[in-house]
Amino acid sequence: MTPDLRGYDHIIVALSGGKDSVASLLAALELGARPESIELWHHDVDGGGEGFMDWPSTPGYVRQIARAFDLPCYMSWRDGGIQREMLRNGPPTAPVSFETPDGTMHRGGEGRPGRRLRFPQISGNLAVRWCSSVAKIDVAAMALRGQDRFLGRRTLFITGERAEESPGRARYAVFEPHRTDTRASLRRPRLVDHWRPIHGWSEALVWDCLRRHRIVPALPYRIGFGRLSCLGCIFMSADQAATFRLIAPDRFARFAAYEHAFGCTIRRDIDLNTLADRGRPFPAALQQPDLVRQALSPDWAGPVLTDHWHLPAGAFGESAGPG
Repeated sequence: MTPDLRGYDHIIVALSGGKDSVASLLAALELGARPESIELWHHDVDGGGEGFMDWPSTPGYVRQIARAFDLPCYMSWRDGGIQREMLRNGPPTAPVSFETPDGTMHRGGEGRPGRRLRFPQISGNLAVRWCSSVAKIDVAAMALRGQDRFLGRRTLFITGERAEESPGRARYAVFEPHRTDTRASLRRPRLVDHWRPIHGWSEALVWDCLRRHRIVPALPYRIGFGRLSCLGCIFMSADQAATFRLIAPDRFARFAAYEHAFGCTIRRDIDLNTLADRGRPFPAALQQPDLVRQALSPDWAGPVLTDHWHLPAGAFGESAGPG
């Protein structure tokens, strides 16, 4: 189903920087979305602080995409990011901060005390695999609910999940009311629809879309990674773990040390060092140290449009990720 894109006052594209989120933006533009109604939202999973889980270059890449299409880009984050939540031992879950057209707003942080002291665990249950809910899904919901500019308006929220990725994602609805929708409310009505425009696309169609629009893929794809998830994604394969250990040894060592301190590994059956021992670093990462350095730089601001497009090394490779 394709909604009437010109019938919305606001179109929000959740832009992780991954190929699917970029393709979702491009699909909306191709299908007639008014650029003046579009805004890009990027959730900084490290909470605006030191790099821990994510690729340092990702926020810069997203901002460059926004500049290339002359679209506003608003960052949002759980204060302290995934690391603070992981180390929580008593305090409530941290508040959320989000950029708006009028400045940065803050919500939450007054919840019940709690304790984690462990990494998110590999599971289809978001209460167990809490990284997505704490750092992305709940953050977006709080940003939508926290802005009165969406009241009495029609808003379309776009995300890039595809059925091909997993059986779980295959069951997602292509179009449905968003979790923040309150269109029936008499006091604070907010119409918010959720649309997954590329849900039925194959990976080949996604890459072809980026090629047509001359989009340079994010740096991790170019050094062999099949997904733009976190550098320290809990779903990492053995080869991804081996590459992580090779290119960011200090950060990898912190992950391994936390596993030891918690007495609980990310995977139930294996620790990170043993997982990395079973893998081999991606050849593209070994062969392109300059690209690796760029991918690990928070100051990256390279071009995102090219007339010399090439399929990245990670295309059609392993795409270990959530179900």
